[in-house]
Amino acid sequence: MTQINAAWTKPGSLLDLFFESFRMGEGGVARLLEHLVIVTMDPAAYEGCQAVHRHCYFLRTTGVDYRSEKMFMSKDYLEMMWGRNRFQQTILELGYNFLFTDVDVMWFRDPFRHISMGADIAISSDVFIGDPYSLSNFPNGGFLFVRSNSKTVEFYRSWQQGRWRFFGKHEQDVFNLIKHEQQARLGMAIQFLDTTYISGFCQLSKDLNKICTLHANCCVGLAAKMHDLRGVLDVWRNYTAAPPDDRRAGKFHWNLPGICIH
Repeated sequence: MTQINAAWTKPGSLLDLFFESFRMGEGGVARLLEHLVIVTMDPAAYEGCQAVHRHCYFLRTTGVDYRSEKMFMSKDYLEMMWGRNRFQQTILELGYNFLFTDVDVMWFRDPFRHISMGADIAISSDVFIGDPYSLSNFPNGGFLFVRSNSKTVEFYRSWQQGRWRFFGKHEQDVFNLIKHEQQARLGMAIQFLDTTYISGFCQLSKDLNKICTLHANCCVGLAAKMHDLRGVLDVWRNYTAAPPDDRRAGKFHWNLPGICIH
């Protein structure tokens, strides 16, 4: 599932790029769109979703107008992110596993092969240090797979409580603050995903032969994300059209620097 508001659904906006990445991807990754639920935060986003996708869900909330772009770490932004976190908890409490992806994640190949069957939570990394089970990795909640079990439900309850323990913090920062104590308490397996495959602007994979997803993290503002992700898709389009020998030779590289990508 992913989550959007009206600012992200306008024609030519991030939702279009998100869909385009699947359709340009390899190994049948486009088939995963059939299993994608788009959670919308306002009526305009719900209407826009229904025009382009089969599985749309309107998450009704009160107290915040979600139609406009929410600037990073603003009050409304934090409300939106913590509301997203609470909705994910509800999915787990209903007994469903889920993979959450931000809509500014480009999907090029199926990432499920890189998610361990033994992981309770598999989360992408802003910074990956080489050991997928080291808590010294820096998490990013924009790409997150969670299995529904008693450990993960309890983790999410503690995560929500952390909002008030560490008031004013982003939910990703709270994950980082509670990961040691909660792993020790619950005995859960947290896998941090290798940025060679599950990549982002924070720690960019240069190997187009291995990359599965690419997140416009470490990038603030819709316009900046749009600019750099269009460039990413241009490079990917040329890569997929090239002869296999050229691809294997590693002749293709992201257009660097962009506004955020470097």
